[in-house]
Amino acid sequence: MKLRSMAAVLAATVALPLGVANATDLEVTHWWTSGGEAAAVAELAKAFDATGNKWVDGAIAGSGGTARPIMISRITGGDPMGATQFNHGRQAEELVQSGLMRDLTDLAEREHWKDIIKPASLLESCTIEGKIYCAPVNIHSWQWLWLSNAAFKQAGVPVPKNWDEFVAAAPALEKAGIVPLAVGGQPWQAAGAFDVLMVAIAGKDTFEKVFAQKDEEVAAGPDIAKVFKAADDARRMSKGSNVQDWNQATNLVITGKAGGQIMGDWAQGEFQLAGQKAGVDYTCLPGLGVNEVISTGGDAFYFPLLEDEEKSKAQEALASTLLKPETQVAFNLKKGSLPVRGDVDLATANDCMKKGLDILAKGNVIKGTDQLLSADSQKQKEDLFSEFFANASMTPEDAQKRFAEIIAAAD
Repeated sequence: MKLRSMAAVLAATVALPLGVANATDLEVTHWWTSGGEAAAVAELAKAFDATGNKWVDGAIAGSGGTARPIMISRITGGDPMGATQFNHGRQAEELVQSGLMRDLTDLAEREHWKDIIKPASLLESCTIEGKIYCAPVNIHSWQWLWLSNAAFKQAGVPVPKNWDEFVAAAPALEKAGIVPLAVGGQPWQAAGAFDVLMVAIAGKDTFEKVFAQKDEEVAAGPDIAKVFKAADDARRMSKGSNVQDWNQATNLVITGKAGGQIMGDWAQGEFQLAGQKAGVDYTCLPGLGVNEVISTGGDAFYFPLLEDEEKSKAQEALASTLLKPETQVAFNLKKGSLPVRGDVDLATANDCMKKGLDILAKGNVIKGTDQLLSADSQKQKEDLFSEFFANASMTPEDAQKRFAEIIAAAD
C-alpha cells in the first residue's frame, strides 16, 4: 500500500497541538507482553499517569513482527493510536514521509534532547530531513550470550567463557538431556543470532561493510563463510528447542533445560522476574565473549498526528515524560536495557547491565540492523534465517549465496 495517498486525505483534517497538556486518556500501542516487559511498561504508565493523564495500554502480543503491521494499518487506515512503539531506525520511515507522524522538533529543542541523548545515533535515527519524529526510550543491544550456570553444573562442565567453549560443551549438555542453545521459532530470533555471530566472529568492520555499505563481495566472501559455519553450529545446537516466543526460549535457560541463548539484553527482565541473580544463577557474555561490541538500537515512541487537540497535548506530555531521568531509571532497570541519558544514576544495576554500560562508555558500539536496513530488506533477511534454522538440508554455502543476493539488493 502506498502511504502517501492516505496522507493527502488525512492532512487537511489534522490539527496541531498548542498549549499545555490537559488530563486525557491516551492509547499507547507496543509489543512488550512478556513478564519482564510488562513490569517495565508499568513504570512508563505510572510516570505518565502522574502527569494527570491516563495511559491506556494497547499491548499487542507476538513481538514486533506481528505488531508493526497492525500499528501501521491503523495509522494509514485513519484510526491512529496516541503513541506507538517502533525500533530506532527505518520502521516508521514511510509513515513520516507520508505526513502521518507528528514532528517533535520544537519539544526536542526546548528540552535539549541533542545534549542529553547518547549516543547521538539514537536521535539521528529519529530525524528525517532535519526534523525529529520520535522519542528514544532505551538502548537495547543484541550481542549477548546468556548461560544457565545450573545446566553446565548438571552436565559436569565449566560455564563457558566464549562461543568456542560453548560449542565444545554442547555434547556434554546433550548427554545430560539439555538443549545446548535455545532458539525460538520467530524469524527475527534466528536473524538476530546470525547478526550477533557476525560481529563476534567477523568483527565490527565486516559487519559495517555488509549492513551499512551493502558490500555484496564481502557478504559472499570468506569472512562471512566463517559466520555461516558458526550459524550451522548454532542450528545443530538448537535442535530440540521446540518453542516459539523468545521469552519461552529464555525460560528454557532460566529453568536449566537449555544451556544458553543468544538474545538481546531484554532477556535480563525475565531473569530478574524469575528471581535469578547475574553471576550466580546465570552468566552473560557480551559479544559472545569474543568481541565485546554492542549495538545501540532499541525502542522509541512515535506519535501519529491526531485531530483531538487535548490528546495531541497529552502526546507532548508523554514524550517529555519518557525522557525524564526518573522514568529512564525505573523503566530500564526492569527492562534490562540501557538508558538513553548518560546523566542518570544506575548504581543498583546488576552485573550484566554494568558490563553493557562499560562497553557503551568505551565507545565499542555499532548501529543495529534496524537502523541500517529498510524494513523490507530486514524482512528478507529474517525469512532466510528462519528457513535456514528450520531446514537442516539448506547448506551454509547455499544460505550465504542467498544472503549476498539480499545484501546486493538491500536499501
